[in-house]
Amino acid sequence: MSAEADVKITYATLTGDQLEVLHRGIDREVERVQERFGAVHPNWIGGQAVSSPEEFDDVSPHDTRISLGRFQQATPRQVRDAVAAAVDAFPTWASQPWRERVAAVRRLADAIRAHRCELAALMGFEAGKNRLECLGDVEETAELIAYYCDELERHDGFVTTMGTLGPNEENRSVLRPYGAWAVISPFNFPLALAGGPTGAALVAGNTVVLKPASDTPWLGLALHDMAAEAGLPPGVLNVVTGQGATVGRTLVDSNGIAGVVFTGSHDVGMSLIRDNASRLAPRPLIAEMGGKNPALVLASADLEKAADGVLRSAFGAQGQKCSACSRVYVAHEVRERFVELLAERTAALVTGNPLDRGVWHGPLINARAVGRFEGAVAEARRDGGRTVVGGRRLTEGPYAHGYFVEPTVIEGLPASHRLLVDELFVPITAIVGIASLDEGLSLANDTVYGLTAGIFTENEAEVAEFFERAEAGVLYANRRANATAGAWPGVNPFGGWKASGSSGRGSGGPYYLQQFLREQSRVLVR
Repeated sequence: MSAEADVKITYATLTGDQLEVLHRGIDREVERVQERFGAVHPNWIGGQAVSSPEEFDDVSPHDTRISLGRFQQATPRQVRDAVAAAVDAFPTWASQPWRERVAAVRRLADAIRAHRCELAALMGFEAGKNRLECLGDVEETAELIAYYCDELERHDGFVTTMGTLGPNEENRSVLRPYGAWAVISPFNFPLALAGGPTGAALVAGNTVVLKPASDTPWLGLALHDMAAEAGLPPGVLNVVTGQGATVGRTLVDSNGIAGVVFTGSHDVGMSLIRDNASRLAPRPLIAEMGGKNPALVLASADLEKAADGVLRSAFGAQGQKCSACSRVYVAHEVRERFVELLAERTAALVTGNPLDRGVWHGPLINARAVGRFEGAVAEARRDGGRTVVGGRRLTEGPYAHGYFVEPTVIEGLPASHRLLVDELFVPITAIVGIASLDEGLSLANDTVYGLTAGIFTENEAEVAEFFERAEAGVLYANRRANATAGAWPGVNPFGGWKASGSSGRGSGGPYYLQQFLREQSRVLVR
């Protein structure tokens, strides 16, 4: 086993020596991944490689001249075939003793860890995240899967002996799988938000058809490679790729699908919720639909800590996180100093090829994201906002062929402005002054979303009030590593309230796995 396989990874706890070991591993794998550029990648249905009449090109966002490969535009018939394969594989997989499923799915987590530098290098090319964010994504995927295995063990397979009403009665509550699940994953966490729900569904006894984002199809297929290496049976995990809405829509509409996990936009998520409610037999639907996440910086805050936390949360992964800190409410008396500190740090960020050592800020994922960024900056300036730092698309020299923009801090907009209301998914954060914690909480909660929120204050009473009143599923106080982001399996469950999520149960937490199971009450009278 390689030396880097022994290094424990999270998003915030690596040491210098550990980093050097991992950097060497990524350097090696970058060369190996490049050797695979240009290949044609099939869909995987029932354990068979399947080609489509049409293909699409997957390019790297940091240099669109780089063709990573050709991928299949799955036809509606192929999507239905994938669902049929998952349905066919379900009875055998579900009937396996749960301990055997745990062992098999744990092998999937182990395979991901064994290939983590390879997967991180691939992610840097395909998703445009920097090295450490890619490593964190890969390791989080393995941790999520392993955690769900642990949860099934901890609950003894979710078989519970109940009370009785008579001497000859035996009563049990048994949680059982639903069947074939659709998992529709996004580009920004292309492994964690595909592998996490897939691992939960599989260990619970379900089968899966995965539709990865069209910007990151290779990573979705890489998850299938890991499952095959782990020895999961054919048809238990199927992967179909494609651009546009047809593949995902066909998948969700298929009668054989017993449950759906969707991570993506609010509009699409709400459409799925409405469609689900109109079905003759509604299915479980786990929808994560983004956020507009606030940080509060109060008068007693450690401003150095607050500036670091907001910076990392606002601009990590180029702001393309549902947990990104896109609005900051700062006490008037410290606002000027906080803005100064945040601007200094933002201006010092290194933007470039995310696979280069020392680069922290990579490209946006595609041209549409660049358009959103440029439109938002223009709108802010039109409406009286001041660009404190950033605000430009980068197009010269090494940036000429990629989707690069500057991390941007804006102030001077009213709290009701669209940039403080709508999720933009670009590296822009807006600052608004506040007179009190009460005003800050009112503004923070005045949103349809409720994913994450953070506060910086040295006053414990203010922290306690924030925890009681903030309307979000994940709350952070004084977190320098990330003001509103950075959950970890078994440590910080991650899920949203209000329009941010449909289930009220966080991934990587103690209540997530049960969503992939349904209760059956069994009564035996002897």
